[in-house]
Amino acid sequence: MSNYLHRVNSFYINGQWVDASSAKKLALLDPATEAPVADLAMGTADDVDRAVAAARTAFPAYSRTTAKERIELLTRILHIYTRREEEFAEAMRVEMGSPITFSRHGQVVRGPAHLKELIRVLERFKFEVERGTTRLRYEPIGVCGLITPWNWPINQIVVKIGPALAAGCTMVLKPSEFSALSALLFAEVLEEAGVPPGVFNLVNGYGDEVGHAIAAHPDIDMVSFTGSTLAGIQVAKTAAETVKRVAQELGGKSANLLLEDADFDSAVAKGVAGCFTNSGQSCSIPTRMLVPRTRIGQVIEQARAVAEAYVVGPTQDPETQLGPLVNRSQFERVQKLIQSGIDEGAQLVTGGLGRPAGLEQGYFVKPTVFANVSPEMRIAQEEIFGPVLSIIPYDSEEQAIQIANDTRYGLAAYVQSENQERARHVARQLKAGSVHINYPPADFGAPFGGYKQSGNGREWGEFGMIEYLEVKSMVGFCPSETEFTNNKRST
Repeated sequence: MSNYLHRVNSFYINGQWVDASSAKKLALLDPATEAPVADLAMGTADDVDRAVAAARTAFPAYSRTTAKERIELLTRILHIYTRREEEFAEAMRVEMGSPITFSRHGQVVRGPAHLKELIRVLERFKFEVERGTTRLRYEPIGVCGLITPWNWPINQIVVKIGPALAAGCTMVLKPSEFSALSALLFAEVLEEAGVPPGVFNLVNGYGDEVGHAIAAHPDIDMVSFTGSTLAGIQVAKTAAETVKRVAQELGGKSANLLLEDADFDSAVAKGVAGCFTNSGQSCSIPTRMLVPRTRIGQVIEQARAVAEAYVVGPTQDPETQLGPLVNRSQFERVQKLIQSGIDEGAQLVTGGLGRPAGLEQGYFVKPTVFANVSPEMRIAQEEIFGPVLSIIPYDSEEQAIQIANDTRYGLAAYVQSENQERARHVARQLKAGSVHINYPPADFGAPFGGYKQSGNGREWGEFGMIEYLEVKSMVGFCPSETEFTNNKRST
């Protein structure tokens, strides 16, 4: 492991590594082995106060930097991050159980992808534009509180820190306590890149203490939160007292509509793989596979074969495809939801309760597929956050759309069809922030966010940066030609 492990006793405030204000610690465990990794210093509201004061002091100068200067800063961050990619891969393997191959090629690569997109955004974005006689000016919102989850540690850190830096904001980051190692490593990258003191600050801690202090703080102008819907509700309620902006990316229960004319061999295989991404610990993955009732037998056998071929095992093994869940609490929650599927009468195709054979330690879950799931079952309505797929039959395209939309979430949806126009027609009717047609490659410039209880606001690319900007209308800044002529005559 990198020497950044010695950072677990420190926070990064005002350009310095400083001691926590309390002696509270959290024992970090490797979820694949349940072995201790380190003891993490846990912060308090006093630490948040120090960090916010530093960010508030740094804001006037940093907010006046030019787009060119911020492009140069992001470019330096990109280069340093790239040099340390293997350290990031190892950190995420140890802290949240990401298999090393996925950590390298699924987790780590998200950082540069978002940074490159933000640099492209800054190169073309106009911070002042004319609208008739009014000039609109986009200005940084101020001090931002950033609260990130453990499941995509670097992705979620970069899609908050990157846009905040690009917009000219200062910030306080509270990463998940279960993915603090990669956050501390990213703080080292920012320090080496020359982020001015106070612009970026990091305080580790629990959500109900440090996260609450960030949401409630009167000197924080905006909170960007990614996590569960229940936690997001608490953040929004707390932030409402100071009327600050709140952007949230919350839960999901994404439907994957396999239309009658889809290529089922490919659609089922890719659908299972999508559901098992990151060991199922993703908010936007396709966890509900909707298939024509006439094809249910075929789909069951295809999904069984794909799921049973998955390699579950040690995270350091390059052949491992599925690692453990992040902690014991998450493991037990997923076990309860699998049990609910059995109890409610869903057909257990493969997987089920308990750990996979040969894995007695660690929070490993069997790759699980349920079929003939009814839309009202818990496994069809609740976000499971484990490698559990629910196959739901439908009788018509209209019913499939109705089932897909019958959820309190609306983060993502998927449509598979050999007829592109038909897929587009269905996509337009789905109530989700992102609809993926025929498993397209990721578009890091596309806005990412959800409808309904999946949150508000958008991340990624230009839309992500705009979340960190206020819009000022300077009315009369651009007088009309008639007004200009009259004013000239009057003088």
